[in-house]
Amino acid sequence: MHIYSVTDPEFKKYGQIVTGYDVQELLHTLNTVTPCPEGTAYVPEQPELQALPVTAALRDHQYGGMPIQMGWCNGHNTKLNCLEYHRDSEVNLGTEDFILLLGKQEEIGDDGLYDTANVKAFRVPAGVMVEVFATTLHYAPCSAKAGAGFRVLVVLPQGTNTAKPVFEPLNHEDTLLTARNKWLLPHPDSKEAKNGAVIGLKGVNIDISEDIA
Repeated sequence: MHIYSVTDPEFKKYGQIVTGYDVQELLHTLNTVTPCPEGTAYVPEQPELQALPVTAALRDHQYGGMPIQMGWCNGHNTKLNCLEYHRDSEVNLGTEDFILLLGKQEEIGDDGLYDTANVKAFRVPAGVMVEVFATTLHYAPCSAKAGAGFRVLVVLPQGTNTAKPVFEPLNHEDTLLTARNKWLLPHPDSKEAKNGAVIGLKGVNIDISEDIA
C-alpha cells in the first residue's frame, strides 16, 4: 500500500496541518504520563493533558471556544479493523511518526458499506499536529515502523466517545452510533463486529505490516 505524507497534496481533502501552537509540553506529557501498550488503548480525557495551557488555546482557536477533551490513543497497530466519524474535526499529534488510514464519508455506498479499496494511508511526522476533518473516516493510528509504538494525542469536543444516548433507531445511521458522537463502520473480521456492532466495511481488512517493514 502506498503511504503518502500529510505534506502531500492528497491529504488536503482529508485534513490539514495545524500550526501556531507550542506542542512541546503536550509531547512531554504524552511521553511521561501515558502508556504504550502492545495492542491499542484509548482514553478520551487525560487530566494532565487537560490542565496544560495549550488546551485553552486549542479550545479557543481551533474549536472556536467549544469545550474540548484532551485524550490519547497509544500502542502498536498495523490493521484497519474499523473506520469511524464524528460531527466535528479531530486533532492529532504524535510523539513518534504514525500512520493514519483514512476515507471519506461521502464514499459510503448506497448499501451503507464503505469499500476499503478507497482507503488511503498518510504518515504524520512526530511533533506535527494535524486536523482530521469531520467528514473524514478514520480509526486507531498505525505504527510507522515495524515494531514501533506510538503515542497520539486525540482532541475532540467534550463528551465524544463516552456513553451513547439511548434511543430507538430512526434510520440506518442511528444503528452505527456506538458512543456519543461516534459513528462506527467495523470490518466483519474486527472484534467490534464480532461483539455485535453493525458491519460497515467491505473488502480487505487492510494490514500495512509489510509496507512499514
